[in-house]
Amino acid sequence: MTQKCIALLSNLSMNQDPYLPTYVTDDPVLSENTFRTTQPNLTAPPLWESARRLLPRPFWQGHEETVACYWRVWELAWRNLMTPKPDTGFIAPFIDTAFNGCLFMWDSVFILEYGRYGRRAFDFQQTLDNFYGLQHKDGYICREINWTTGQERFSRFDPVSTGPNILAWSEWNHWLTLGDRDRLTRVFPSLVAYHRWMRFYRTWPDHTYWSCGWGCGMDNQPRTPPWPEGNHCFHHGFQSWIDATAQALLSAHLLTQMSDILGRPDVADDLRREASLLRRVINETMWNERLCSYVDRHRDGTPSEVLGVGGFWMLLDEQLPEDRVAAMVALLQDPLHFNRPHRVPSLSAKDPSYDPTGGYWLGGVWPPTNLMILRGLHLQKQSEPAFAIATNHVENVTKVFTKTNTVWENYAPETAAPGNPAKGDFAGWSGLGPVAVLFESVFGLQPDAPSGCLIWNIHLTDAFGVEDYPFGTKGLLSLRSESRAFCTDEPQVNISSNIPLTVQLHWKGGSRNIRVAPK
Repeated sequence: MTQKCIALLSNLSMNQDPYLPTYVTDDPVLSENTFRTTQPNLTAPPLWESARRLLPRPFWQGHEETVACYWRVWELAWRNLMTPKPDTGFIAPFIDTAFNGCLFMWDSVFILEYGRYGRRAFDFQQTLDNFYGLQHKDGYICREINWTTGQERFSRFDPVSTGPNILAWSEWNHWLTLGDRDRLTRVFPSLVAYHRWMRFYRTWPDHTYWSCGWGCGMDNQPRTPPWPEGNHCFHHGFQSWIDATAQALLSAHLLTQMSDILGRPDVADDLRREASLLRRVINETMWNERLCSYVDRHRDGTPSEVLGVGGFWMLLDEQLPEDRVAAMVALLQDPLHFNRPHRVPSLSAKDPSYDPTGGYWLGGVWPPTNLMILRGLHLQKQSEPAFAIATNHVENVTKVFTKTNTVWENYAPETAAPGNPAKGDFAGWSGLGPVAVLFESVFGLQPDAPSGCLIWNIHLTDAFGVEDYPFGTKGLLSLRSESRAFCTDEPQVNISSNIPLTVQLHWKGGSRNIRVAPK
């Protein structure tokens, strides 16, 4: 018996802490993680009254209630800004998830997708610094951490302990919006180590990934077989999960791109191989030809018949086959499945478990999955379907806001109403529709700060625009499109900026590039 074992048994016999370290190895890349040694920043967030004047100011002819909803979101979000408490391990001011006194990884990623537009007033992206600072030495990050105590809600090997694997996606979106190479360099080691942990502990022999309802964030979807095979909330059901596998593909692909930008060939080759392998396995074994969608795969190799929003994560794959893009767009436009009065329900309307009042993830319309779908459609050059879904979502959110003066955790798919159940005053990720979806898919503004380019897809015929629209680390833009009779008419736009950039203007009748000089 080794001396180490003798010492361990001695400790146990003396009723000392029986916890056994279960780290297989320390991830060497985490020697570069500077977040774990960063001193807490206890600076209080700015007050709402002073912050409001630093936020973008949208206008939309005839849609004053939508603009009012936009400002209500920011007001609610400002109530949830927090300063780290001493001795919790939290290192940066953050926006709270607004749910249960814990910071959620899944929620935080999506909150930042609209919070990023308020970065002149508050650095929302630093919310993720608290996860990186509490990262374990093998790369693990708990998905839910109490911000009062710093206590992790789940142990490392609990099936619901972490996920989804979308931290790299968040940081890549931040890179596209700001072009901030310093942050990309700093977060890269944490992202690589977390991805490796997921690969080590969340995969099957064919390299596909597993999760469960809580782990994937879609709690009660009926995705696993009934007991004793599994339980959809807390068990993997011995199946490959399409969202978890597609997210791993996305993460590997984006980390490869980061590696190329940062000159890190030491990790790029491994990630590139994994992305190629996952892409092949997903396309060969996780496509349901009858449903025209990517789905989970059962342990016997057969594709699942449950049709939910998880499969649409594959829209974020840059190498998605064109015929499958067309099939997935058609599925989104099919009223028998996802083209309901409020788009996009989390579960197909043809599913036996579909709940027309929402039923949480049994049909509820969720802002985060809507944003994911819209981002995927834009990546696949499907701006018109994205515009249709976005305007429908923003209109329904506005209708509910007009009735209730707030935004909700999720929404009913068949009526303009909160989901059943749903939390109110949820900003929270429900700020996505009135801010990010409004700017990106209704107004059509798609920033690519590293390239110095703003893509502007104009579908509206109303006059609309944004004052003090942030672009990159220093840019501040004024954007206005005048009203026009037909969507095929060339838009008349007014653009001013304090930095040089190129605007790629697209409309149904054509496109042109506008070189903007600073004023």
